[in-house]
Amino acid sequence: MNFSARNSIFFLLLAGLIACAGFIIAEGGILVLGALIGLPLGLIYIGSILKWPVVALYSSLVISFFSSGIVRYIDAPLSLSVDVLLILGILLEFIRRTNTQSWPNIRKNPILISILLWTLFCILEIFNPEAHSFTAWFYAVRGVALYLLFSVFLGLIELESEAHLRHFLNIWIVLSILGVVYGAKQLFMGVDSYEQAWLDSGQALTHVLFGRLRVFSFYSDAGQFGAAMGHTAITALIIAMGPLSRKSRIWYGLAALICFWGMAISGTRGALFVPVVGAFMYLVLTKNIKIIIAGGVIVGALLFILKFTFIGQGNYQIQRLRSALDPTDASFQVRLANQKKLSDYLASRPFGGGIGTIGYWGLRFSPNTFLAQTPPDSWYVKIWAETGVIGLVFHIIMILYWHVYFFRRIWVMPPGEMRQKMMGLYAGMAGISFASYGNQLLGQLPTANIIYLSLVFMYFFTKESYGTANELFPENHFGHGRRAHDSANSPVMFK
Repeated sequence: MNFSARNSIFFLLLAGLIACAGFIIAEGGILVLGALIGLPLGLIYIGSILKWPVVALYSSLVISFFSSGIVRYIDAPLSLSVDVLLILGILLEFIRRTNTQSWPNIRKNPILISILLWTLFCILEIFNPEAHSFTAWFYAVRGVALYLLFSVFLGLIELESEAHLRHFLNIWIVLSILGVVYGAKQLFMGVDSYEQAWLDSGQALTHVLFGRLRVFSFYSDAGQFGAAMGHTAITALIIAMGPLSRKSRIWYGLAALICFWGMAISGTRGALFVPVVGAFMYLVLTKNIKIIIAGGVIVGALLFILKFTFIGQGNYQIQRLRSALDPTDASFQVRLANQKKLSDYLASRPFGGGIGTIGYWGLRFSPNTFLAQTPPDSWYVKIWAETGVIGLVFHIIMILYWHVYFFRRIWVMPPGEMRQKMMGLYAGMAGISFASYGNQLLGQLPTANIIYLSLVFMYFFTKESYGTANELFPENHFGHGRRAHDSANSPVMFK
């Protein structure tokens, strides 16, 4: 076939494709054409997950940032895709490891064992005689236990290299900065029609105070946005103070400043305790008396200014942060009153009212019950109401165990970049754990997934003799070394 003939065939095919595209647009609209164009990309994405299940884990992390806010635009349970991706990743690993590789030895992993025990307790809550709806349990238990179990289990299989730690931190920080940028758009340019409809549905009572918007970005609400920004900021700031390259320190330092500002514009008072508690834990872990004293003086001075002075009172964001230190604040008193009512109700219910009976799921599936009509306001109050004093004690012991376990491991790590990163992750986890008394943080996306994956990385890298792959990942623990696994099973982009 000569050159002229080939050209003729090419132009005929091109004309045919253009004609088909025109017909598709005319009949089905631009969305159908977009779907056809996106089909090859979708197939490539699915193929990547089938070959590298770690892609499913990273995808669940990315989706967790947008799953709560997207419901303002489309009526679809996008958060279920997080479940699907995590389960798919585990199933793919089950198929692969049954044939060629061994599973992690969970008997030597006390963190995973504690999570399995908590999940078992939550499953047994199905039989709680006070529960009103199995469907409510099914939806609510995901945030209470299943996300935790699936994320940590899949993470322990997939995220055992330093490259994965870098990817995790970068994804987290980039999406957080994107959240601040979008929040700035809401603050300076206003909300869009869908966000306004969400505010008009009743959310304006808590998100528009004295005529000022509490920025919520694409997160579920301003409380979650503010705490998430405080979490990112304190983690990035601690890492930036470590022995990193100049470029890395600028990156983490800039991220910290941006996210601190994001925390301020959220108007979330309880978010203040995330960086404060995180900073305190970091100072202790430095084991440097001079740094502890200097840092303590700085943090103490900032708290003193907020509590006992009127400096910056003309700034709305500073006013909101200052009210977090006021125990006579009206909203705080309302929370105490709600907790008193719950205390009387739960006195005869040691296993609580059942998972899914309070908060959003309670209002959806059993709206006329006492628990559904009582705002939990707090993650720990939610756990208390749903699982009783027995479940609350179990849950708090588990979280305290995580903190003690990793504190001891970080304490004995030699100084260096990795220890600094682990201190950052630990400080962020401590801050979120403390601030969850004021807001439902530990069970909300994306904060929950970030904490769960932080557990994985702290387990891998808080080693007394951090160094070679064999020291970190002995053959008798995971059945393979880190480098062998990376080279055999990870795509280049994840190395």
